[in-house]
Amino acid sequence: MTFSHIDDTGAARMVDVGEKAVVRRTAVAAGEVRMAPETVGLLREKALPKGDVLNTARIAGVMAAKKTPELIPLCHGIELSSVDVEFEVEEDRVGISATARANDRTGVEMEALTAVSVAALTIYDMCKAVDKNMVVEGVRLVEKTKESLGS
Repeated sequence: MTFSHIDDTGAARMVDVGEKAVVRRTAVAAGEVRMAPETVGLLREKALPKGDVLNTARIAGVMAAKKTPELIPLCHGIELSSVDVEFEVEEDRVGISATARANDRTGVEMEALTAVSVAALTIYDMCKAVDKNMVVEGVRLVEKTKESLGS
C-alpha cells in the first residue's frame, strides 16, 4: 500500500498538486455544541458574561479557516474566495455549519472543518463560565464538490 503523504523513505511530505487543474471547490462541514437549555436562553438573550457568543464564534470560524495550513501539517495553503459560518440555535444545542469556497487545485474540506471546530470551541469558551457540562460533537464533512471553471 502506498500513502500520498509519505515518501519512499517513510518521511512525511506535502503532495504536489501543481499539475492538477484549477476548479471551483466547495466544502460544507457541520458540528454542534450541546448545552443546558438555560445556557441556550442566555446565549439567545446575549446575556452571557463574555458577550455576543455567535457573532464572536462566526468571526473565529472564518479566521480559523484562513489559518488552516498553519494548524494542519501538510495542508496546502489555498486562496479562499469565501467562508460562511452559520448557526442553528435549538433548545439544548447550537448547530454549526461552515461553507468554504475556492478556485484551486486542492479541496477546501479542511478549511470548512477547521471553521466549524474553532467556532464550536469559541462557543464553548464563551459559555463555560455558566455551563460546565457542554459537549462539542459531530464535527464532520457534509459535502464537497468541484466544478470546472470552463474555458
